[in-house]
Amino acid sequence: MKKLGIAKLGILLTIGATALVACVPQQTPAPAPTEVPAEQPTDMPASTEAPTEAASPTDVPATETSLRWRTRPDNKEEADVYAGISEQVSETIGVALSYEPGGTEGANYQDQLKTEIAAGTAPDVFWIPGTDVADFATRGLILNAADLAAASGMNPEDFYAGPMAHLSYNPETGKSGADSGAVWGLPRDVSTFALYLNMDLIEEAGAPNPIELAKEGKWDWDAFVEVASATRALGSDIYGYGANAWWGPYGVWMNAAGGGFFNADRSACNLDSEESLTGLAFEQSLYQDLDLAVPYGEDSEPPFRAGKVAMFQNGRWATPGVRTVDFNWDVVELPAGPSGTAGNWLFWGAYVINANTQHPEEAWQLVQALTQADIQAQVSASGANIPSRVSQEAFDAFLTFTPPSNNQAFLNGIAADANPSAEGPLWAGSWPEFAKVMDARISALMTGQETIDDFSASVCDEANKAFGGQ
Repeated sequence: MKKLGIAKLGILLTIGATALVACVPQQTPAPAPTEVPAEQPTDMPASTEAPTEAASPTDVPATETSLRWRTRPDNKEEADVYAGISEQVSETIGVALSYEPGGTEGANYQDQLKTEIAAGTAPDVFWIPGTDVADFATRGLILNAADLAAASGMNPEDFYAGPMAHLSYNPETGKSGADSGAVWGLPRDVSTFALYLNMDLIEEAGAPNPIELAKEGKWDWDAFVEVASATRALGSDIYGYGANAWWGPYGVWMNAAGGGFFNADRSACNLDSEESLTGLAFEQSLYQDLDLAVPYGEDSEPPFRAGKVAMFQNGRWATPGVRTVDFNWDVVELPAGPSGTAGNWLFWGAYVINANTQHPEEAWQLVQALTQADIQAQVSASGANIPSRVSQEAFDAFLTFTPPSNNQAFLNGIAADANPSAEGPLWAGSWPEFAKVMDARISALMTGQETIDDFSASVCDEANKAFGGQ
């Protein structure tokens, strides 16, 4: 894939805003769903390593106004970064802040927030995945900060167009954008998939270098299978490919074939389209016919770190953990599929405000401060996130933190010409309900319990119940 300069990348992403906004549904949502997501989070997962211990909320000197805020860090080191940021931002905005990490092992982060909001014990500001914005908004759990944003002069063009299209969607009018009357928060971060490469295995197998193939425009599904097959032949305990069992990894194969989860306005299931089935059939072959992949449902990160997997598909958030390995590694963008693109995602999450906060103005100040370029650059230093602000300062910080040496692969994955699909909430239905059906049926497909024909015959009848049973 052609490398893009930062300035050109920003221009292309802005041009892509119209297409992303067009995908936002244009109808008022049904009444708020009463059910809660399944225990398995529906957003992109954090690193497989939960924090080793829960950090205590950051203590700051008492002032007239105090706020609590929360993120879901991958580990204690990242929690410590946020704690330090909390102290810095407290001095900047003149508000006493207490930072508290969420998402400890055994607890569902989103469900815990909902419980605490109902009990009146939730933080004033918290991070949630992009897929959950509609669920929290339609339940009345987060504040519509449109008036606060307008008064502060917030410019939505400072951020990626995809997240801001969803964060500015007004379900009452079906409109999105600067004049919609809705701002549900600001994006904390973005990420995209890449293939983490064990360069030692690839060299030992005599396989082509995927990074060089990508530079030559030859990195496609056929080349991917060639590399995976060559490395799989190294031994019964060596795998060519590994990915974890959630919607992100299997979604890219559908996207790359020209399909996807939903129809154009995100109002109905598209899992049984010819293009989606092409992508799923290819992925199924990696597990069933070609036997190239870590068995579906098993966590692929530990065997990759142990040197047993040649290509591990994951997001930028996996980088801190991969930096601990003792073999030669790097990253490459995903291979192009039949659609001509890799079908990548633009993942994101947002800082939002508790609808019941006693200090909405100060909470908005905190949201803005946490999404400034210098703060995002500090978070990027850990290697886990790509800044959500389209800023030369933030991008420069991201590109200079190594390893990997090929950081550009992540930016290539979210460039406009790569046609990434922006992770987004499902305003016309229940994302948790849809994802629950999709996860179960695709798991049966990948483990050989179901055929493509059986899958296509009924999956959308089942999944469309998330849209009111249509």
